[in-house]
Parts: sequence; C-alpha cells; structure tokens
Amino acid sequence: MAISQSFAWWSFFQGGMEPAALLRAAADAGYRGVDLIDVSLWPLAKDFGLQIAAVGGHASLTEGLNDPAQHARIHRELLDALKQAEQHDVPNLIVFSGNRQGRSEQAGLDASVDALRKIAPHAENAGVTLVLELLNSRVDHPDYHADRTAWGVGVVQGVASPRVKLLYDVYHMQIMEGDLIRTIGAAHEHIGHYHTAGNPGRHDLDDRQEIQYAPVFRAIRDTGFSGYVAHEFIPRGDPLAALKTVFEMCEAGLTSV
Repeated sequence: MAISQSFAWWSFFQGGMEPAALLRAAADAGYRGVDLIDVSLWPLAKDFGLQIAAVGGHASLTEGLNDPAQHARIHRELLDALKQAEQHDVPNLIVFSGNRQGRSEQAGLDASVDALRKIAPHAENAGVTLVLELLNSRVDHPDYHADRTAWGVGVVQGVASPRVKLLYDVYHMQIMEGDLIRTIGAAHEHIGHYHTAGNPGRHDLDDRQEIQYAPVFRAIRDTGFSGYVAHEFIPRGDPLAALKTVFEMCEAGLTSV
C-alpha cells in the first residue's frame, strides 16, 4: 500500500476560515486524512472523503504514562477513546509519556510499559494503534520524557504489541538528535505514524529551514511504511496554498528514485 498524507488541523486552521474550505482544499490536493481535528468536525471531514488519521487518546501531555498515579485515569480515557476510534475508523490514538518530574529514565520507561501493557489488548481488539509521540524537550516541551527515539523504542519493545508503536515527529527529533534517515531506517518497525515541520520555527518545509525533506520522505518510503505522513507546521503565508505545496513536495519525494 502507498503512503497516505494527512495534515494537522490545529496548525492549518486559522481564525476566520470556514472549516469546509480547508477540508475541501485538502481533499482537492489529494490528502487522505486529517490529524487532531475536533470530534464535532469528524462528520464534515468524512463528507470530503478524509479519514480521521490520528487524534489524542488521553489527557494530558505533561501528566502521562510515566506516572503510575495517572494510570487509572488514562486507562479510562483510552478505553473511551478506543471505542470511539473503532466506531469511526480512526487508525491511531496518540499517547504521551508525560514530563519527567524527577523520574529516572528507567522508572519512566517501566511505568509507561506497565500502563500500555494493560491497555494494549483493548487496542488490539479494536484494531486501533496507540502511537507514543516523541517530542523535543529543548524548545517546545521542557522536561518531556519521550524525547529520544531509543527511549520510545524501549517502551514499544517492552509492551510487545502490534498495536503499540511510535509517532515519529521529524521536527522534534531533528532538534533532539538529528541523524533522521539512519534512525528511521533502524527504528521503522516500531513507527506507526509520522509528523513533519520545518526546523527551526516549525514552519513550512522550504529552503528557510535545515531539514532536507525529500530524502527523508524517500527513507520513510524505502522502509515499506504504508501509513500516514502528517504535516504539522504553521504556514508563514496562506494555509491553503501551503497545504497544496507541501502535498506536492511530499508526493514528489515519495515517488522519486
């Protein structure tokens, strides 16, 4: 199966814009999905032929899986989210490690594995993948625990479920560790979803940022990945134009030799 493209609703939807206008522009450009869109807009997205590709599975980003005190709450929230995702054909629910708050790497990893092991059978039954999002702790999310690919892979391997994988955010991992292509190649079997943005600034994937996205897209393709690559950047200019431009750029990278 070919890689599909998605986009993050929050980063492209701007004040004064009609939701239908953005969804129509995405569908016309060739997008097959949308990430992080409010549930109230799911029916409208589906009307335009867009799948809800990934949404948050629980609250919150800072108080997450690495804290045993949060496990009962997160379990309840994920059970509800899994039921909703199964009903609406949502393939991915995003989960978060939470902030370190003084926890060691091993303690945070063990707690995250424990939390996900308990919910993984429910995800398997629902046919929904829980994707642990990797975020940078240097610029945007200070103290966030899942800020390295190796740590995230450790969690996924510890859970050992086909329905627990990573959300590899290219922007965040460029900030934390770079070496994107080698890392994607080595960790690809543990990755279930991708996000993109330009670094620095989290803007368009253009020549004003440092990531060479065409070879990154080819690297993703060459792993045999068949899920979603979702663009999660804040356009400098017209969001509808940026949406079309990045789709064409990504498509060119995915189909080039």
